[in-house]
Amino acid sequence: MTATVRIDLDSGDPVWRQIADQVRAALVSRRVKPGAQLATVRELALDLGVNHNTVAEAYRQLAAEGFLQLERGVGALVLDREAPRPPAAEQERFARRLKLLLAEARAAGVPVAALRKTIEEVL
Repeated sequence: MTATVRIDLDSGDPVWRQIADQVRAALVSRRVKPGAQLATVRELALDLGVNHNTVAEAYRQLAAEGFLQLERGVGALVLDREAPRPPAAEQERFARRLKLLLAEARAAGVPVAALRKTIEEVL
């Protein structure tokens, strides 16, 4: 995988979720293309210094979301996944979360220009 995964042991988020979130971000942004082979569970676990079950849980979550195909002995293959059409309630839920996150960033002093740049990069 060309994207770098970093974990924060002081974060309130479980390590498996941090891994899944970072890999998902790389997949959605197409930094990792469909057809790519990700690091094996054991390789990534060794690189990060975590239990292999932690990485396996992250990969299972991404497979359940349709991003990965998992095969024992082969590893994780990135699938070409079309973006689903979310129901209106789901769009509203994400809008609320984004507004809260942006407010938190502004309260911490992150400039609007930096937020715009980050949002554009992600999109």
